[in-house]
Formats: sequence, C-alpha cells, structure tokens
Amino acid sequence: MSSITIRNLDDQLKASLRLRAARHGLSMEQEVRNILQSTLAAEASPTSGLAFAMRIHERFQGLGVDPTPELERPATRAVPDLT
Repeated sequence: MSSITIRNLDDQLKASLRLRAARHGLSMEQEVRNILQSTLAAEASPTSGLAFAMRIHERFQGLGVDPTPELERPATRAVPDLT
C-alpha cells in the first residue's frame, strides 16, 4: 500500500472532512480513501458518458425540435494498390 501526504490543506476543509468522517463513523483517513475511490470509480465508469448523454437528451426532449438531420458524407477514396 502507498501513502500520500497532503500539505497546505485549508483549515476549513480539514474541519469539514473531520465532520463528514464523524457522520459516517469513520476515521478521516478512511473517509478520504472513500472519497477518492468513489470519485475515481465514477470517472472510470464506461456508462458515465452514457448517463451524461441521457441527461442531455431528457433535458431537451420536451422542446419539440426536429431531430438533427444526418449529414451526407463525401464518398471515401479508394484504397491505393501498393503492390
């Protein structure tokens, strides 16, 4: 296991962390580990982008706007024969 030291932590932030840990019945160290773990797990989740897209869809769904038309793409070039 590794350890880190966080210097220059604001006194108010440390007090808030201490209160949060006490509410959860944990040490400050365990509370920080839990916060880091949940934050990083949410960022790494493959569905986090999907959830964001769904929230955007739900937010603008009731506006009665036509869906975005699919754009025509130019034909791709033929693959050159290099033999």
